[in-house]
Amino acid sequence: MLQLRTTGYKALDNLRLRMEYPPRWNTMKELEEVTDRFHACFLAERHEVSRELGPGFLVPELIDSAIRTTETENMDRGNKTGSEKLQFVRALHRMNSMMQIYPRHIEILDPLIRETAGKGRNPARILEIACGSGGLAFSLAEHARKNRIDLAVTASDIVPEFISEGNRLAGERKLSVKFIPLNAFEMHGFGKNDFDITVMSQSLHHFSPGQLATIIAQAKKHTATAFVGIDGHRSILLLAGVPLIAGFQGMVPFAQDGLTSARKFYSDLELEIIAGIATNDTNHHVGCSWPLTVLLARFDGRKAGAEGEAQGRNW
Repeated sequence: MLQLRTTGYKALDNLRLRMEYPPRWNTMKELEEVTDRFHACFLAERHEVSRELGPGFLVPELIDSAIRTTETENMDRGNKTGSEKLQFVRALHRMNSMMQIYPRHIEILDPLIRETAGKGRNPARILEIACGSGGLAFSLAEHARKNRIDLAVTASDIVPEFISEGNRLAGERKLSVKFIPLNAFEMHGFGKNDFDITVMSQSLHHFSPGQLATIIAQAKKHTATAFVGIDGHRSILLLAGVPLIAGFQGMVPFAQDGLTSARKFYSDLELEIIAGIATNDTNHHVGCSWPLTVLLARFDGRKAGAEGEAQGRNW
């Protein structure tokens, strides 16, 4: 219901007639500004289209508008210490483990990893942005070790406590994962194609459209093959389910974050627009691997989405 594809595509077509799409930008500041502005215009135009098409389209639009929020999650608030934030990401890790989310991520990423590893690079190089507890990074390293894939995983975050905890656990588990502090809006210190794949998991909704576009554009500077963003699918079912499952962790603020996050998940078309502006091309694909939305932006000239189609997956 909350994908609103019919009204969304009509709204985008209308905007293309009146505005430049994708809009031009030269600096990261301009990218953030033009993306936020275009996204706001898109939502406003979609609302007008829904009104024109009648109640059957307007009611879902009104529900989406009522649900939508820009509220900051508890874990991202400035008054939280690094130790407190660590408790939140540990709770998220427990929830992911309970729901078997990491194997789903591996299933999504495995074809691209194997393709990259098969190019003769030694090893294939993955950068994870906003890694949190490091659960996905460790799962990737364990998958590579089990399947004898030569893979180097670099996990990054802006919270120092996450980095310290991650490196400690990597040492204990003897896994090929390196945790580094990183501001994903700048990514200083890296060269062209220092990584093969950049991954961002379960955190796309923590950033405004302009901020997310900036992260994708920064990744394009330093990534040879692709950016993969994985997040919750925007839907009524997850709006109820995410806070319910988060509540099992016994942390009221974390359960509140579950509801806030589900209200902030981007629709497929919103992610297509953001990626299109960030990369200034159409070589990206957004699909659903329920309950996840998957954004793939390719930087190597190959058609985005080919892996999913080849593997028979619906994303």
